[in-house]
Amino acid sequence: MFFPQKIRNIEKNDLVLEVGPGADPFKRSDILLEKKFSNEIETRSQRADKGKIKTNKQIVFFDGKNFPFKNKTFDYVICSHVLEHVEEVDTFVFEITRVGRKGYLEFPTIYYDYIYNFGVHKTFLIFYNGVLCWMPKCETNLDNFLGVQTFFYKANLAGRKNIIKEFKKYFFQGFEWFSTLKSERVYDINRIVYPEQEVRFKATILQRLKNILRKK
Repeated sequence: MFFPQKIRNIEKNDLVLEVGPGADPFKRSDILLEKKFSNEIETRSQRADKGKIKTNKQIVFFDGKNFPFKNKTFDYVICSHVLEHVEEVDTFVFEITRVGRKGYLEFPTIYYDYIYNFGVHKTFLIFYNGVLCWMPKCETNLDNFLGVQTFFYKANLAGRKNIIKEFKKYFFQGFEWFSTLKSERVYDINRIVYPEQEVRFKATILQRLKNILRKK
């Protein structure tokens, strides 16, 4: 999770569900919902090779589709870095809002996969103007750049993560939802990128100095 500070509305007595917690569940989660994978290799790849979940909290396993809970069982539902692995996002979002009253979603954007192209990621998403838009990755030509992306992917595995820190704001999204959440399956890649006016970069100190000197 890249933006834990955005989780602001968990009350003291709230019952919290975390969907797909990976190997490091959020500290406030009470119950963990995890997909039952077919083998250990798939399990490790889906958890970014981080191994087994380290927790003493209750873990409930499911088939990845219908959540095994009654309506509004939970006060808060956390789902961080799961939706990009899901092929039917509308169904998954319906289940999240069915069992929970509010919650938090976090996921990578297309910009992150454009650089690294993680094979386990199936879907591109963006939350904009109150709508969670999504599109299957297989409907884009992203794999045409796989030879280039492999370079950055290996660099990431080797610990070269500065680019992630620098562009974290655009590489990932995280937000809280309340009561309902609208999702829409889109067919145009332009629907899952930020509008040009939304992308702004702060100039470095060195660049600012150069600009000042030019003006003088």
